[in-house]
Amino acid sequence: MSDEVTRESPAIVARQWNFYYGENRALHGISMEIPRRQVTAFIGPSGCGKSTFLRCINRMNDLIDGVRAEGSLTLEGQELNSNEVDVIALRRRVGMVFQKSNPFPKSIYENVVYGLRIAGMNNRSVLDDTVERCLRKAALWDEVKDRLKESALQLSGGQMQRLCIARCIAVNPDVLLMDEPCSALDPLATTRVEDLIEELKADYTIVIVTHNMQQASRVSDRTAFFYMGSLIEMDETRKLFTNPACKQTEDYITGRFG
Repeated sequence: MSDEVTRESPAIVARQWNFYYGENRALHGISMEIPRRQVTAFIGPSGCGKSTFLRCINRMNDLIDGVRAEGSLTLEGQELNSNEVDVIALRRRVGMVFQKSNPFPKSIYENVVYGLRIAGMNNRSVLDDTVERCLRKAALWDEVKDRLKESALQLSGGQMQRLCIARCIAVNPDVLLMDEPCSALDPLATTRVEDLIEELKADYTIVIVTHNMQQASRVSDRTAFFYMGSLIEMDETRKLFTNPACKQTEDYITGRFG
C-alpha cells in the first residue's frame, strides 16, 4: 500500500457506535477507522456482532423492526444514521455481497445491468460496455461472454458469486461489503474470489466478514476482532495474527475458544 493512500483520511469512521435490536444491545461502543482502498476483515465467533456492524454501514438493519443506533458512523464524512440520508442512494454507494450468492432469475446480462436499469439507464451501448467492464473486473467475462443471454441460475456457485460482485460494481460504489462471501464455495472457487478481492481493492474500500482466519490473513490489510458485541482489537493483519495486543485475541486466533 502506497504512502499516498495510507495518508488519506479513512473511508468509514465509527465513534462509540451502539446498536440495539429492541432491548438487546448488539454492539457496545464500537470505535474504528476503516481505510479506503484496503481490505478490512472482521473476525470473531458467531453472534459477536461483526455482521451486525457490517450491515450498519449500508443501513440493511433498517429492514428489521425495532432497531436503533447511538453514536457516530460516517462514510466519507457523512453521518449514516441521519434521517437526511437517502438510503437507496447509500446502498448504491455501498454494495453488498452475501454469504449465499443471490443472482436474480434473469439472464447474466440483465443481472449485471439491473441497478442501471432501476436508475433509468437504457442506452444499449452504455449497458453493453458496463456488462463487459464489470464482468472483466469480476474475472468472469471469458467464462460467460458467449452466454450472456442465458439464465444466471445456470452458473456454478463460484461463478454466481462473482456475478453478484459484478452486479455490485456496475453502479460504481465506493465500498464493497462482503458477508462470508466464500463460505458456500469449494476451495478452487474460494481462491478465485480471494484473488478477485485482491484486485478490486485498487478501486474500492472492501470490508469482509469471515469465520475463516486463514482467509482473513490472506486477503486483508487490517483485521478487527469482535467478541460479544465489542471490538476487542484492530490492527494491521500481520501484526494482529503474529503479535496480538490482547489475550482474548490471542486465545481466539490460536483456537482456545470460538
